[in-house]
Amino acid sequence: MRLYPRGVRLRTQIVLLQVALVALTLGLAFGVFAYLSDQRLTAEYGQRALAIARTVASDPVVRAEVARYAALPLAPGPALRAELADGELEQTAEAARQRTDALFVVITDDAGLRLAHPDPARLGEKVSTDPSQALGGTEVVISERGTLGDSVRAKVPVREAGSERVVGEVSVGISTEAVGEQLRRDLSKAGVLVLGALFAGIAGSVLLARRWHGLTLGLQPAELAELVREQDVVLHGIGVGVVAVDDRWRTTVINDEARALLGIEGESGRPVETIGLTPRVLAAFRAADGQPVQAAVGDRIVVVTARTVTRDGRSLGAVLDVRDRTDVESLTRQLDAVQSMSTVLRAQRHEFANRLHLLSGLLHGDRPGEAARYIDELLGSGPLGAAMPGIDAVRDAYLQAFLAAKAAHARENGVQLRLGPSTWVDANLAAPVDVTTVLGNLLDNAIDAVRRPAEARMGSSAQPDGESVDLDAASAAVVEVELVQEGSTLHITVADSGGGVAPELVDALFADGVSTKPGAGVPGGRGVGLALSRQVARALGGDVWLASAGMPDGELTGAEFIARLPGVLTEGEPT
Repeated sequence: MRLYPRGVRLRTQIVLLQVALVALTLGLAFGVFAYLSDQRLTAEYGQRALAIARTVASDPVVRAEVARYAALPLAPGPALRAELADGELEQTAEAARQRTDALFVVITDDAGLRLAHPDPARLGEKVSTDPSQALGGTEVVISERGTLGDSVRAKVPVREAGSERVVGEVSVGISTEAVGEQLRRDLSKAGVLVLGALFAGIAGSVLLARRWHGLTLGLQPAELAELVREQDVVLHGIGVGVVAVDDRWRTTVINDEARALLGIEGESGRPVETIGLTPRVLAAFRAADGQPVQAAVGDRIVVVTARTVTRDGRSLGAVLDVRDRTDVESLTRQLDAVQSMSTVLRAQRHEFANRLHLLSGLLHGDRPGEAARYIDELLGSGPLGAAMPGIDAVRDAYLQAFLAAKAAHARENGVQLRLGPSTWVDANLAAPVDVTTVLGNLLDNAIDAVRRPAEARMGSSAQPDGESVDLDAASAAVVEVELVQEGSTLHITVADSGGGVAPELVDALFADGVSTKPGAGVPGGRGVGLALSRQVARALGGDVWLASAGMPDGELTGAEFIARLPGVLTEGEPT
């Protein structure tokens, strides 16, 4: 059921509802006050009448006169009225009535005949109300209607002097008009306060309506309901994680995708620092500069973008959208491996083509002996062995091709990549993508760590015509990788001749986004390689760690990293 027509705006509805509630509350309060005030005044005037009646009833003259008349047989008539009108009881009663502004002071004998009354014509007559309780020895306070009108009256027994025998009663009444007049005065004062409270309530309702209008951005209830429905459909139906906060950085919206991608727990309404965001994601959210930031969260790679939200120049908070790039990164790693193999195959094709050209020239030149010796030399050293000595210690062709490609990449950057003397892997890869992800990141970091110093040395050793001198002569930039098989577990050690890891970075080296290279934090940039490598290794049940931040006294002075990858090798054919 609608309380208001459809066209009435929410602000008007709030004002009207609040005013109605305030008016109803104040009306009820005023009615209760009026009722309680009436009861209070009636009780007060009753006690006042009782006090007057007690005073008159305890007067010795009154007690003596009432006892005298009670002992006489009284016959109502003009003679009795004349006697009573001039008697002491009438004078005492009138004096008490005038002093106290009472409506009446009436004195009777034990038969209920009036011995004193404001109207002399009523003297000697029986009272109009029941005197039995007072004549029975009980004080009574009651509201009744008598010959003089409605009144609050008190009836007190008059006892004979020197005994407890009741010889009459004193009845004192105060007009209800006096009670009503006092009540009206009290209610008029209360009415002023009620009106003041009503105006204050109206003003408060208007302010509340304006506040509500600001909080709801001027939207009507139907629009708000539709907005909530659309929000639920959109936020929980899209494949992008969304986290929204208000201007105090308390969460207002967390959709299911964001909970899954960021590992968020708990309900909305909590400070953003307490919902479980990683430091990198939280920093990107706080920045809210609209720049995409790549981060590692658990076993996922995500890209987060945060932006501030404003309306009519007013800040409403910020929103963070989260996109999963785990599958993209996995495909990228596989593509890198394929490109590496392609590079090696192209190099082999050129090398074989050159060797075939040489053989063709020897044979066409009728020099079969020299051709035979050349073939014998080729049978003793293959192209991969020439490219990377000791590669035959690695059985898996996929891993051979990957190492050869990295060796070629290293040579292009003025770095020598070599295999450690203990290298031995007599098995095939069962998880090539995971292995190349960890191994590739460690090798890329090591090559980059020694590449820049090597470039500086190569530049200073360049020939005048622009050609560089031999790598071994001009540079000591070396990266050494050692691969050791232990059952199905592959142990990887990567060391380099660089400057090592700075002491301030040792503890945070594997944290997401930590890098000494330019471009950290952007999608595809720096700062996620080591974090990703450790995540992959730990997902396999292994780990990656920094064995040494630097070895100044060793042949390789730079950092040394070790990785343990369980279950990545198999004796059978690779799947």
